[in-house]
Amino acid sequence: MTTTTHPVHPVPSARRRWTVLAVCCLSMFLVGLDTTIVNVGLPAIGRGLDVGTRGLEWIVDAYTLVLAGLLISSGALADRFGRRRVFQCGLAVFGAASLLCALAPSAGVLVAARALQGVGASMLSPVALAIVVNAMPDPRERAQAIGIWASVFGLSLAAGPVTGGALLAALDWRALFWINAPVIAAALLLSAVFVPESRAPRARRLDLPGQVLLTVVLAVTVGVLIEGPRIGWTSPAALAGYACAAVATAGFVWVESRRREPLMDMRLFGSPAFSGAVVGAVSVFVALSTTLLLSTLYLQQTRQWTPLAAGVATLPLAVGATVCAPWSGRMVGRTGPRLPLLLAGGFLTAGGLCLVGLTPHTDVLVLLAAYALIGIGFGFANAPITNAAVNGLPPARAGVAGAITSTARQLGSALGIALAGGLVTAAGPAALAHASRPGWILVATCGVLLLLVARVSRPKDAATGRAFHRPR
Repeated sequence: MTTTTHPVHPVPSARRRWTVLAVCCLSMFLVGLDTTIVNVGLPAIGRGLDVGTRGLEWIVDAYTLVLAGLLISSGALADRFGRRRVFQCGLAVFGAASLLCALAPSAGVLVAARALQGVGASMLSPVALAIVVNAMPDPRERAQAIGIWASVFGLSLAAGPVTGGALLAALDWRALFWINAPVIAAALLLSAVFVPESRAPRARRLDLPGQVLLTVVLAVTVGVLIEGPRIGWTSPAALAGYACAAVATAGFVWVESRRREPLMDMRLFGSPAFSGAVVGAVSVFVALSTTLLLSTLYLQQTRQWTPLAAGVATLPLAVGATVCAPWSGRMVGRTGPRLPLLLAGGFLTAGGLCLVGLTPHTDVLVLLAAYALIGIGFGFANAPITNAAVNGLPPARAGVAGAITSTARQLGSALGIALAGGLVTAAGPAALAHASRPGWILVATCGVLLLLVARVSRPKDAATGRAFHRPR
């Protein structure tokens, strides 16, 4: 009888493990920042390139759609060819695309460059999480690391408008992309020095049919939501879009359920806890992207605030996310995901409800309080959702586990932009506040969905993964 063994890699020292986490957090800060930094610059980009609200939606969603569509395949590539190698390739592609964005002479070129940015970012998000998971063998330490990772990612998303506002005040909208260059250079250098190479003992085959069908589902669904107000929701083009999305979705489920190594294992969704985590990830990012887009347009167009002032107004959101994410990670490590999910749902719901009656003259304190509540809810949500996804697959498939969560997040971000943009695309500055009210109802609804997700999330013991029981 022959026994096959894999080489045992020594566990890195504590200092090395946390340095690896810091390097991965730096890259994730960049990915998150580029998801939202463009929001505050949309009015300036629109003026500079002569493009309307619908075109601006595509500038945002070209990035998130490509990112969402390629995340799982990128995670599988990293498990096969080496996580550090794919991670560094993603940094290089992301940096080159950022330069193209900064030099774009037209809206079409900018949309294409943003899509290329999404290609590079897809090699960073799941791979960074897989590197962190493999560097942290202790489950409790891993839960804390995921909390920090989620905190940095949340901070980057929430800090995007503030950073963008400051850059626009000093320079112009092209600076929103130039800023990536020094961060990319630092991340490439640090990853070469500190990040160890790792890969799955047995890598999965690439699922090209599944990848194509998933891309079609995402692109057509979001495309119809963005173009619906222009072409008409019952027009032949829209009806063809609905049919295409339905057929592609059915085809994706059929293909994935019959492949030995699918892009997305449909059996995982038979677990209420795993399905809940995916629904929660979509909901959280629908709420965040809706909040940022509606706030940017409302503050700059209706209230005539400068980009810097509009960005500073979202600081309570950034602070709430930054403070609560590591706290949430510690809570997950001690008692499991239910309590932080309940807190996340409650705060998101409250924040959305604060702005349901938005007017052109709503008190600034009400705005700041609502942003703070939404930021706190966002901060509490990320760690339990990420932890549930990572624990839902074997450690050897950590790249795929991170990719599923990240795909759900980016899908939520794209849907939020499309839905929020559709509400206000035809509204002038005076009518924008009233037109955005359904968007704030949507944010509150996302909070309610998180409360439902918490009901199917059983407390877990971080060390064993079994149901957690408090000592009597």
